[in-house]
Amino acid sequence: MRQALEKSLRQRALELLSKREYSAAELAQKLKAYASEEDDLPALIADFQARGWLSDARYTEQMVHARQAKFGAARVAHELREKGVNDTLIAEAVAGLQESEVERASEVWRKKFKAAPITREEWAKQARFLQSRGFTFEVIKQILSRHAEDDSPEDDS
Repeated sequence: MRQALEKSLRQRALELLSKREYSAAELAQKLKAYASEEDDLPALIADFQARGWLSDARYTEQMVHARQAKFGAARVAHELREKGVNDTLIAEAVAGLQESEVERASEVWRKKFKAAPITREEWAKQARFLQSRGFTFEVIKQILSRHAEDDSPEDDS
């Protein structure tokens, strides 16, 4: 009976991994609901990692690739932390994202807003939007002041 349950748990894990990447902690959490007391979930996770079927580094890379167009480094780091990725991998991922943070924030801003903020309320609204996407306040100030300068009327005299 134990053999059938372990195989079932293993099969569930393989089915989950065939659909998308998971972090080790996220996969363990999903499988916990199906594991019995006889099942050795940590051993199953370790086996999958040893075989290369489960990789936090690969998961981190995939998550960063999927999220970088819409979110800032802080938001991506938070999501990775929630999924149980270790701090070293998160630090490496965030370092790579921070290099292009201003360009990505500018693109996110451009897709959402057509014009630079004129009033304080508009500025606050746009800043809150960018902040909710995980961009730092320094980047937000840079983006909003840059676009305000771009939209300012030219002196024709």
